[in-house]
Amino acid sequence: MTISERYVAIINYFRKANPSPSTELTFTNAFETLVAVILSAQCTDKRVNMVTPALFKAYPTAEAMAAATPDDLLRFISSVSYPNSKARHLQAMASMLVDEFNSEVPSTMDELTRLPGVGRKTANVIMGVVFHKAAIAVDTHVFRVSNRTGLAHGKTPLEVEKTLTRHIAEADRYNAHHWLLLHGRYVCKALKPDCLNCGIKEYCKQYSKK
Repeated sequence: MTISERYVAIINYFRKANPSPSTELTFTNAFETLVAVILSAQCTDKRVNMVTPALFKAYPTAEAMAAATPDDLLRFISSVSYPNSKARHLQAMASMLVDEFNSEVPSTMDELTRLPGVGRKTANVIMGVVFHKAAIAVDTHVFRVSNRTGLAHGKTPLEVEKTLTRHIAEADRYNAHHWLLLHGRYVCKALKPDCLNCGIKEYCKQYSKK
C-alpha cells in the first residue's frame, strides 16, 4: 500500500465513521477555549472539564484573570497536572491579552505562541477550533497514531505535522486532528492498542507486521 492509498483509506473511514468530530473540552468562547487547552496539556479533558466551570465563573474574561494572582488561580486548578506552572501561565497569558491584544485571542501562529503557556500544538488547536483554520495539532495521540499507522514517520511533533499537512486536504485537516486524537485516546492506546476493534487496522502499517 502506498502512502497516498493509506491516507485515502483512513480518511475515508473516519469521514464515514465520525463525520463531525469535535473536541471533548467544554467552553463557550475563544478565551475559555484558550484557557481550557492550556490546562489540558498532559492532563485529561475530563479532569479539565471538572475544574473549568468554577474557574470561568470566577474569572470569565481576560481582564478578570489578569487581575488575579497565580495563587488565586491555583485554588481552582490544583487538581490538574502541573498546577503551579499552569496558574502562572494563565495569569501571564491573560495579562498579555489585555496589554497587547485588546483582550482578544489572536488568530495567528506567531501571535498565539507569544502567549505564556502556548506552544505550537496549543496554537494549532486554537486556530482550528476557534478560527476554523486548516490547522493540524499534533499531541501525543496524533503523534502515536500517525507513526503506528504509517501516515507519518516523524521523530518530532513538527515533523509529523508537516507530513500530515502535506498529505491531507485543507478541508479535512481540522477533522483529521480530532479523528486521530480520538482514535488514539479510545482505540490505539499507548500501552494496549485495541487492534481487534480497530476500524483502520487493515490500513495500518504496524498491524500488517503482526
